[in-house]
Amino acid sequence: MFIDFFYQLRHRGLKVSISEWLTLQEALIKGFAHQSSTSFYFLCRAIVVKKESSFDLYDQVFAEYFKGATFPKKVYSEVLKWLENPLPPGKQHSPLDLRNQPKYDLDKLRKEFEKRLQEQTERHDGGSKWVGTGGTSPFGHSGYHPGGLRIGGHSTSRSASQIASERKFRNLRTDAVLETRQIGLALKKLRKWHQVGSGNELDLTETIDKTSRNGGEIEVVLAPSRKSIVKIILFMDVGGSMTPYAQLCERLFSAAHQAKHIKQLDFFYFHNCPYEFVFTDMERATTVPTAQLLQKYDTSWHFIFVGDAAMHPWELTAVGGSIDYFHQNEKPGLQWIHDIRQHFPKSVWLNPQPVEDWKIPSNHLIRQVVPDMFPMTITGIEKAMESLMQ
Repeated sequence: MFIDFFYQLRHRGLKVSISEWLTLQEALIKGFAHQSSTSFYFLCRAIVVKKESSFDLYDQVFAEYFKGATFPKKVYSEVLKWLENPLPPGKQHSPLDLRNQPKYDLDKLRKEFEKRLQEQTERHDGGSKWVGTGGTSPFGHSGYHPGGLRIGGHSTSRSASQIASERKFRNLRTDAVLETRQIGLALKKLRKWHQVGSGNELDLTETIDKTSRNGGEIEVVLAPSRKSIVKIILFMDVGGSMTPYAQLCERLFSAAHQAKHIKQLDFFYFHNCPYEFVFTDMERATTVPTAQLLQKYDTSWHFIFVGDAAMHPWELTAVGGSIDYFHQNEKPGLQWIHDIRQHFPKSVWLNPQPVEDWKIPSNHLIRQVVPDMFPMTITGIEKAMESLMQ
């Protein structure tokens, strides 16, 4: 059933396995979709979509396949005009009236909708058949039909295909800036564990295996504990053109702090470009020499620059080119970035600006030194963590 839908999901990048699809078929056979397009939408999504960031892509494919996102061009403008300014609700329908309304499966719902569009010639309000507003028609909005196809407007009875066309999960796309939890999940791509100490931790898998082999006689297996060895240094650009991204950077900072798989996190601040010193506290102007940091931290640390790489090229290439009039740097900022990159081969740059805004001279100069620059989106952070793992 819906085998073309299965292939379309996979074609668009959703990794739906055969076992998941068979599970969906079993659920349909057992009636878990309840002959409701809305129930089918959520049932299918729960089984085949593995992460929240794929919700929007699933919505798009659902809308494309079940054709809930578009109208035939010849009637598009006319139908939308009919649905404008719905009349005030008329007769209130009882729960019994609603239960007696005809219910359609997905294929039937789509065919009936297309049939109405071909036959309908005028606006309808309060009816039970045509595309319109109010009433108990399964097509339109502001009505009372359970499980119909809502087109525009507002309603408590939503159809799955129309939900898909609304794109209500747009904020969960992988190219969008999300909340601390989603950033934290992306940071989990950077995980390294090491076994330390003697056997003092229960190895549950081996214990079950040994016990099974012993005919049920319990044999406890202990193993060395696993400790995270991930250590991260954050160099974060603050102020100026980074001010609009302050909240995003705070989310990244918070997510990194909360990540249990990170053994140690140290952080420092700079403005536009790191020079011979960086800040441990920007408000109090507390600084630490950059050369001292290079001596303190060895190459086992993972290094992450966070900044928009947007400044006058002089700040990167000139002696005394710092944006601070009273700071005369003796070594160009780009040389300091180069020295950091050389010391920490496992280093990346996260840029909160959209990729289309990277076409500026300063960004180009920095990417020549730190080619591993990624956008500060969920996908971007995931790719940055994968790069650090290599």
